[in-house]
Amino acid sequence: MNPKYAPLFESFVFPIGTHLKNRIVMAPMTNFASHEDGSVSDAEVNYYARRSSGVSMVITACAYVSASGKGFRGEIGADRDELVPGLRRLASAIRDRGAKAVLQIFHGGRSCPPELVPGGDVVSASAVPAVEPGSAVPRALADDEIDGIVRDFGEATRRAIEAGFDGVEIHGANGYLLQQFFSPHSNRRDDRWGGDAEDRMAFPLAVVEEVVRVATEYAAKPFLVGYRFSPEEAETPGITMADTMRLVDALTEQPIDYLHVSLLDFWSVPRTEPDGSGTRMQWIMQRAGARKPVIGVGSIRTPDDALKALKSGVPLIALGRELIMDPDWVGKIAGGNDTDILTSLHPQDQKKLVIPDPLWQAIMNTPGWFPVENSTRA
Repeated sequence: MNPKYAPLFESFVFPIGTHLKNRIVMAPMTNFASHEDGSVSDAEVNYYARRSSGVSMVITACAYVSASGKGFRGEIGADRDELVPGLRRLASAIRDRGAKAVLQIFHGGRSCPPELVPGGDVVSASAVPAVEPGSAVPRALADDEIDGIVRDFGEATRRAIEAGFDGVEIHGANGYLLQQFFSPHSNRRDDRWGGDAEDRMAFPLAVVEEVVRVATEYAAKPFLVGYRFSPEEAETPGITMADTMRLVDALTEQPIDYLHVSLLDFWSVPRTEPDGSGTRMQWIMQRAGARKPVIGVGSIRTPDDALKALKSGVPLIALGRELIMDPDWVGKIAGGNDTDILTSLHPQDQKKLVIPDPLWQAIMNTPGWFPVENSTRA
């Protein structure tokens, strides 16, 4: 291994005692490979197994906690006890190869396609559709329904514990239900679940409280609870960087184990603050870095990119696209073969890289993955 990359391979220990062998985490990425009923498929297990040997922790694609929260076809389900055996296979496939296994749990809210939820009943904080053309107008959740979804997050956590996962990550990012409650665009409520920025945190914080409660009650060993969030929104009104700082302050006061910042670019700057005020990650690290471990992500393509991000002060780096293209990304750096890291896909690569058919089809229809159509590798 090139000595300059040694910091990427330093171990990390969360305050609760969970030990990571290095600083590289597999980011949660949709793979569309679960069965229609939400059960884990063989293809999904094999996909994660192929990518779990080098990284220190794998955060799975999001798993819906309620039948009303299924956000896309091929999504993992965590809403019923009958799904635990499949979840157990998934956790074992990750853990057996030396990585910690974390199940990301979520509810899609107004982002759910009507055809995937019971009766086509799309729900959210308020009856405000997403800005994308053709978005369904959701039904505002009733008070008792909100309490029920909070309990669903707790039940999904219990199932993750029973399945042998090392933790759960609460998905409060990317415009899904928790973010919908925090956003002034999607939350126009005037009850206990809405109002100003502090009041709009009520649902996310209730979910955190319930997940932590269940983890404390059921986990016999250290069990991680993380929270992923998106710093800002493009909508007007929308979540601003100042709003996010309030949320970060509230989250750091909770007994959770890490924060995970969802960004397309690790080095992006706030859209709602003056130029020159620092990157979003700098804002978040200055506010939370001394109190909670933070995972950073976003367009980290090369070992040098990862090293630069780590040297900025963020203790853990998540990779997504890079581990799809090259499951051996971490191992190649450790073995001194970093110049052999694959940076693009070729049409004949699917089987070798163990990429499920639905994910492969999505990749084939997304610009930028293949350097030349129908090219072949020398």
